[in-house]
Amino acid sequence: MAQRNYLCATNYPNMIQRVQSIFLFLASLSIFALFLFPIAHNVYIGPIPKTIMIKGIYQDMGGQMVRTTSFLALTIVSAVMGIVPLVILFLYKNRKQQLALCYGFILVLIGFSFWMSQTVQGVMEGATISLASFGIGAGLTSISIFFTLMAIRGIKNDEKLIKSAERLR
Repeated sequence: MAQRNYLCATNYPNMIQRVQSIFLFLASLSIFALFLFPIAHNVYIGPIPKTIMIKGIYQDMGGQMVRTTSFLALTIVSAVMGIVPLVILFLYKNRKQQLALCYGFILVLIGFSFWMSQTVQGVMEGATISLASFGIGAGLTSISIFFTLMAIRGIKNDEKLIKSAERLR
């Protein structure tokens, strides 16, 4: 029985981790979902309701949504932030580095969320957003943080498994 555990533990670092892979992939998807879902919608900045997305401010003109203001830096950073969990995913051979990058990613996500909220407040021009106006995009960074924390938990469990298998030798 001990030999079987030893074989599983030695082969384990050579394959992509199971649970962590799923959580890191979901963290990436939740960041990329910012491109699909609005941060806030039906926000009245002046007489016309507008939709605030990660790519910019959109307004209904003749039944079609037209971007009136662009958030180029926020868009580029969002794309890079969506790629980071995928990069972390493929660093499965070095669990310590993977943990450090996950913790760093969470800190960067917190800063990114703050930047995103400051950008939205900056374009509001004194208008207030009701709770009903917040879109799905407002909570997607929190969901990404949750998935990253779950990945950290899985990486730590793998580290415990490897250490316990080494003790059996």
